[in-house]
Amino acid sequence: MKIFTAAQIHELDKYTIEHEPISSLNLMERAAKALCRAISERWTEQTPIVVFAGPGNNGGDALALARLLAEQDYHVSVYLFNIHNHLSDDCSANKKRLVESKRIRNFTEITLNFDPPELPAGTLVIDGLFGSGLNKPLAGGFASLVKYINQSAASVASIDVPSGLMCEDNTYNVRANIIRADLTLTFQQKKLSMLLADNQSYLGELRVLDIRLSQEFVKNTEAPFSIAEESDIRPRLLHRDDFVHKGNMGHALLIAGSYGMAGAAILATRACLRSGAGKVTVHTPRKNYDIMQTAVPEAVMQMDHEETYFSEAVDMEGFDAVGIGSGLGQQENTAIAMIAQIRRTQCPIVLDADAINILANHRAWVQQLPKGVIMTPHPREFDRLAGGTSNGDYERLIKARQTAEHLQAYIVLKGHYSALCLPDGHIIFNSTGNSGMATAGSGDVLTGIITGLLARGYKETDACLVGMYLHGLAGDLAMREVGKESLVASDIIRFLPQAFKRLND
Repeated sequence: MKIFTAAQIHELDKYTIEHEPISSLNLMERAAKALCRAISERWTEQTPIVVFAGPGNNGGDALALARLLAEQDYHVSVYLFNIHNHLSDDCSANKKRLVESKRIRNFTEITLNFDPPELPAGTLVIDGLFGSGLNKPLAGGFASLVKYINQSAASVASIDVPSGLMCEDNTYNVRANIIRADLTLTFQQKKLSMLLADNQSYLGELRVLDIRLSQEFVKNTEAPFSIAEESDIRPRLLHRDDFVHKGNMGHALLIAGSYGMAGAAILATRACLRSGAGKVTVHTPRKNYDIMQTAVPEAVMQMDHEETYFSEAVDMEGFDAVGIGSGLGQQENTAIAMIAQIRRTQCPIVLDADAINILANHRAWVQQLPKGVIMTPHPREFDRLAGGTSNGDYERLIKARQTAEHLQAYIVLKGHYSALCLPDGHIIFNSTGNSGMATAGSGDVLTGIITGLLARGYKETDACLVGMYLHGLAGDLAMREVGKESLVASDIIRFLPQAFKRLND
């Protein structure tokens, strides 16, 4: 699914109006009917509703919704803000329809002073002040109204986006001046800001309403962002021929586990094996031998000369992919061995955890990374790699995209919606996963999966996309059995077979 910018959303509306064809007013009516269905599914006619409508088309949507709700016998009060004595054409037309319907018991048009109504518990506020066209923080009276609504005991349903929230960049927004909705009813597709963690507190429950905007425009228009769904992943799967042997299925190497962190190596190795690699070798310190041999008997053990840490680069002959970093530690000898390993490796490389932290501490080495390298940082690891903190998730995402373009690398920025930043600048979000996966070892599992897929023969883009999706899907399947609170990283591995089966079926 493509994620369009605010400007592209405007063009999508315009294209639909011109090519369906449909009048803008009738398209607004279509949107209002979808909103009305969603509201009536959740709140009964006994719920008092207060509608706050702005002067633009978001306000027009709110006025049309108010009329439809009143026609269904809801008790609706409407406040239309016309401070500058200028309404959009469709907002003005819906104001006329609303007044002529004579079903609204209380309609107030505010042109100067405003005495806000009481918003007690049990009241539903419809937020139709500002929509996707907003491009600056709210201020003045509107900011005060947002704060008043947020401080009330009423429930809030926002139309398209919570008022005050911009569709993309909220880095320098005034967070106190954004509506905190209980329900956001957005049109046609999620907006970029809705995928970022630091905006979730404004959205509440998010529902996407299909208002039948032009699929021709969607199909033919390039978007800088997209969300990978199951229909995008299935065609990327490689299928196993009946007469293959382990030598055809790829040989993966994992360089993982300092002394005391053997668990990270175990998780990555098990995930790598479960991802279809024909053979997995683990290079790990000597003191990890017994536990590794016992925990993962299917893997080949290759022991470092050192007892407790990785200290020597490995001969890469015969390996098809390598994953480096899970539980690796950050000793200086380990750092030197790691960059030596990267220099001598010709096959695809996955760098995670301590491998990324080592690069952050030796920033000159970043320029030595080969094109096509895959890095899987969580937000703090990426900030260290990028050389400083980010002012919010949007800024971090853009930095990750710029880094991927500059290095010609693949960066999987981990989170609820993990984001794959491609070398060409495109960003693809993952649609699977849940908060139960916020647990130690979950990242090691992802490293093992992607490394296994690379060894199996997947190209870098496909290995990242399929790996992210499978990782999240296995986590979702595990959640159904054990719940979010009790989910641990090994549960993700345990449900990987079911995740593969679901996609292959």
